Parts: sequence; structure tokens; C-alpha cells
Amino acid sequence: MTDVDDLPFLRKQARTQRFTLGAPKEFRVAPDGSRVLFLRAESGTDPRHSLWSADLATGAETKLVDAAELLPGEEELPAEERARRERARETGGGVVHYGVDAVFTVAVFSLSGKLYTLDLASGEVTLRVDGAVIDPRPSPAGTHVAYVQNRRLHVLELATGDDRVLVEEEGEDIAWGLAEFIAAEEMDRTRGYWWAPDGRSILAERSDRGPVPRWTIADPANPQHPANVVAYPAAGTTNALVSLAVLGLDGSRVDVAPGDWEYLASVHWSAGGAPLLAVQPRDQKRMDVLSLDVTDGSTSVVHTASDQHWIDIVGGVPAWTPDGRLVTEGMVDGDHRLFVGGEAVTPAGLQLRAVLDVGDELLFSASEDDPTQIHVFRTDGASIRRLSTVDGVHHGSGNAAVTVLSSWSLEYSGPRVSVLRDGAPVASIEASTVDPDIVPNLTWLTLGERGLRAALLLPRGYEPSEGKLPVLLDPYGGPHAQRVLQSRNAFLTSQWLADQGFAVLVADGRGTPGRGAVWEREIAGRLADVTLQDQVDALQAAAARFPELDVERVAIRGWSYGGYLSALAVLRRPDVFHAAVAGAPVTDWSLYDTHYTERYLGKPQDEPESYAHNSLIESAAELSRALLIVHGLADDNVFVAHSLRLSSVLLAKGRSHVFLPLAGATHMTPQAEEVAENLMRTQVDWLLRELSAVEKEIA
Repeated sequence: MTDVDDLPFLRKQARTQRFTLGAPKEFRVAPDGSRVLFLRAESGTDPRHSLWSADLATGAETKLVDAAELLPGEEELPAEERARRERARETGGGVVHYGVDAVFTVAVFSLSGKLYTLDLASGEVTLRVDGAVIDPRPSPAGTHVAYVQNRRLHVLELATGDDRVLVEEEGEDIAWGLAEFIAAEEMDRTRGYWWAPDGRSILAERSDRGPVPRWTIADPANPQHPANVVAYPAAGTTNALVSLAVLGLDGSRVDVAPGDWEYLASVHWSAGGAPLLAVQPRDQKRMDVLSLDVTDGSTSVVHTASDQHWIDIVGGVPAWTPDGRLVTEGMVDGDHRLFVGGEAVTPAGLQLRAVLDVGDELLFSASEDDPTQIHVFRTDGASIRRLSTVDGVHHGSGNAAVTVLSSWSLEYSGPRVSVLRDGAPVASIEASTVDPDIVPNLTWLTLGERGLRAALLLPRGYEPSEGKLPVLLDPYGGPHAQRVLQSRNAFLTSQWLADQGFAVLVADGRGTPGRGAVWEREIAGRLADVTLQDQVDALQAAAARFPELDVERVAIRGWSYGGYLSALAVLRRPDVFHAAVAGAPVTDWSLYDTHYTERYLGKPQDEPESYAHNSLIESAAELSRALLIVHGLADDNVFVAHSLRLSSVLLAKGRSHVFLPLAGATHMTPQAEEVAENLMRTQVDWLLRELSAVEKEIA
């Protein structure tokens, strides 16, 4: 195989999975603070992750589980594990997830569907279950392991080898212990069961996908393969039925009393108090925190938050502190604040991102006055202390006393991982990511009356005397995600695009996180109007400051919401945009899922005009600019039906366009090196050709 250093950028990017392979992740800190467990690929080009340990006293790193040694060949994943990885956008292999007990005696993991345990004292790895295992987790004392197999929740007693299903129930639509599609895709809840602190019982989710509409994903490139039929809850249709039960290891069962909620957002069960359930009604305008009585299944409301638009789900809350105080997120004057025991502990202007650990002190991430940076903080008595000290995007793990800080910056490629004890560095963990050998030629911008955060990338070595550059907007532009973050890796593709002869503008508009609730809620009911206007405003403000931007040749490209925004741009603002590449676009919001779509647009039955106004299909007849549509035929998030319907209407209206189907590709962009490279080059060649035609028309 060609050495990675000799590869062109696009192939190098594909082989390294966007330069993330070799970055340590999934950190677990030992209770005594002596060591940290983590996952890391062997190199920046090896997709197989292994389990490692770092000794904080000596700094020595030891490989505890070698994925290549345990599994020299290809992985064979259960269908549910493939689906879980798609929801988590996990592209790596080997040991991609593991669990460890509270006292650090045993770690458990699955590899190619097989369940293994690792004795953390002796280092012995033992195969426990041979096949179709997903999401294994040890009991707090390390005596048992729970896992899901064939949609049923099992418990294995390690001392005796006794393995049994906790609930025997017929029906392939019934699952115990698995997070349903909506939870995993839209709520960041990947778990479907939770151990009791004493290890004697498990709080388990039961889901029934029977009422959910069935959609079919065919494989036109291989017609001999059977179609994949999936349960997909499109906007306005029926969600999976979700309920809970407390299942004792002694065979007992207590069903949780049903409530008036539709969505189970999160579950917390710790020694600090009774289990906490965060639940939402269908319209998501309220979040109730319920305390569960495990003896009879009854619940009581301990906290409620409401909003005229929606209530955000924030990772890590609600939770109990060890002394029984409730930890929640709340909005005060548009700020996302952290509350403990009903009192705000974070100041105004500090936007809470996630709660990372709840102990005697709290560990959390937040953005200060700059949404392009994410920092890690801890509570320290009555004060707040920032642990990350350099500009960038920081991820925290562990706890307030011993914190693992994974830091990404504009100053370097790849992460810098340090371990802090009471805020002071005591060790570092090696990252073996590949250096992309690209330093973005980037200008950081705040644009327009709304102070839109943006980055402008010009070709490396470019001089204004060389003439004006065509402009390429490269946004995501929708809720939940940011593109403008102070991390070099966030702009590698954009810089490569700039080096092909573009001025590339990346801008985050209203609806993106980090700037408070008012900013995020500007898009309510107005996805199309608001997000497109912000891209136009960013372009015009940047062009006013940089005369080298040729506003007579403007293109836009994006994937997912960015694909929707790109197609929207040429449909509704042909006066500004001359060509667009729309990757996996949502074209008709009634075809997208319930939780995401209804949060912003309501139900299609109740808001038909809003769905029509925000639809690309309704605007198709207006297309007068160049449009390239790209879509994976195996996409089970944004189904290819979106692009096919748009293409069909465009054809019926006599509107010229290009449609590029990707055989076998899911919602994640293609990972095969040749396909990844050629897909990007195809886009660039097409854009340059179309913009050249525009230039000739002007001349």
C-alpha cells in the first residue's frame, strides 16, 4: 500500500478518516486517579481501535487489548451494531466502545459481535459470548455484564457463566435495552438500559416499532440483493412506542407507569437519588424531569421547563449530585445556564454546552463570548474555574478532580491530550494522527449587523494582483452543528477547495449553537428564510471588505442540511448564487423524521403552509441556475427519495440539472479512497465549468 505521506490530500483524508484515526478517545479515569483508560488506533491510517491504559504517575502507555491480535480479519457486525454506528457517525473499527465497572476491576467490549471481558488487574482477556452482541456494560461492582443480542437484553454472571434473557417476549418489532432510532439519531441517547447503583436491577427501555411506517431501501446496483425494509418515523407519522421497566436480577419486574410523554430524552441513575427520567411531549415545548419509585413504578415531577418554541436536550442533565441536589439546564435571558439545587451556578453570558461529570464538583463545557471556541470548566466551591487555557475547541472527560482534556486548535493539526489533576497538568496522552500538511490561509471574520461568525479561506500563495476569485460558500448552516470553530481540522477540506482556485467562505448563521436560545430560536418555522438570508448577508459583508471576491461568480456546496441550503440558494436567490452542489439534501420536510422536523416546523398536518414554504419541491419550477444533486442510495437518514422527488419535479418542469447517485453509500460521505477523491474532484470540475460559463455570459 502506498505510504500515506505520498498520497494526494483527498486520498490521505479518506485513508485517515478525516485525520481522526490515531486520536485517543473514550477516556475513563480510575477512581483513585492513578490511570486513564482510552481507545486509540494503532496509527493514523489503521481503522482498528485498541484499548489502552496511561499510568499518570509515570506517563507510560500500555496496550491492554490489541484489536488486530484478537481479530486479524474483517469484522462481521450485527445489523443493530451497524445501525448504531451509522447513528453515531462512527466510521472506525476494532474496539469502538467499551464499559468499565465503578471500581475498575473489569472492562467489557464487543469486537465483531463477540463479547469480551478484560481483567484490569491481570490483563487477561476472555471471550464470553460468541456472536451478535452489542452495547455490553458491566454492573457497578463488575460481577455481571449486561448486553443486547437479537434485540433482547441479557445478563451474564461472570463467576458462574450463567447467561439469561431478562424478558422473554415474542415479536421482531419489540426490543429491550436498545435506544430507538429517534433517540439515537436526534437525541444523542445511544443507551437503552441503565444499571442500578447497587447492581441488583436494570432500568430498561422497551420499544415497539410495530406502528412505525416501513420504508424500503433497495440496492439498484445489485438487484440480486434483497431490499432493506426499515421503520422510519417521518414527520407527522407514528413514533416507536417507548416504555420502561425495572428488571431485577432475581427475576422481578416493575413496569414504569405510563405518562403523557412521547420522547424519553435521557435517564440518570446514581447513588444520589432515585432514577431520573427526562421526558418530552410530541411538540417538545416542555421538558419534565421525573423521579421514579422503583418499588411500584410510579413517577413524580421534580422539575419542569417550558418554552413557546422548544426545550433543548443538553447532555449530562438532569442528574443528582452525591448529596442529592438536582442538576439541570435552564434558560435565563436567552442564556443556557447550569443550575444546581435550583440555583444558577454559571454566570450570564456563559453558554452551557454539556455537563460532562457530576460529582462533589461538576465538570462541564461551555462557550464564553466567542461561540467559535468551546472550553471546559469545573465548579470549585462557589466559583467557576476554566480548565482549558488556550484558544480552541476542547473536550473534557473524567471528573473535576482528574480531567482529561482533548484540545483542538488553529495552531496545530490533531489533538493535544493532557491530564489535569486539580487543574494542573500531570500527564499527556499521545496522539498518532497523520499531519495533513495543510495550514489554512484563513481570515477570521465577524460579519454584518448580526455579527455572523465566518472564516474566509484563500488559495495558499494567492496575491490580489492575480485577479478576482470565484466565491464558494461551504456551509452546514442549520441547527445543532457549527462549521466555524477554532480548530485547524475544521477547515482542511475548505482549504483544499480554496487551493483549486476559489475564495471559500464558511459562515454560521442563526440556529447554530453557542450563541444562546434567542439566536437558536430565530429559525422556528422559518428554516429556509433565516438560514439562507444569513448566508447571503455573510457573502455580501465579506465581499464589501475583500474586493478580490468576485460576486459575479458565486457557488455553494454542502451536505445534509448544507445540501438543502445549497439547493435552496440557487432556487430562491439566483441573483446571488450561480451554481450549487447539494449533497444528501432534505428536499421535502415531510419526508424527514419526527423529532427534528417537528421541533422547527410543527406537524405537517397542523402546519401545511410552513412545510410547503420550506420545501425545495415547491420551488423547483423556479430553478434557473446550475444544480448538481448527489445522494447515497443506501441513506437511511435522509432517504434518496428526497433527491429523486426533486429531480423528478425538475425534469417535469423542464429545469436542467445533474443527479449523481452513489451506489451503496449511506448518509456518511463515502470512505473508499478512490470514490472520496473522485467525488470531490467531480464537484470541483463541475463548479469551475459552470462558473466559467457564467463568466463567459457576462463577458
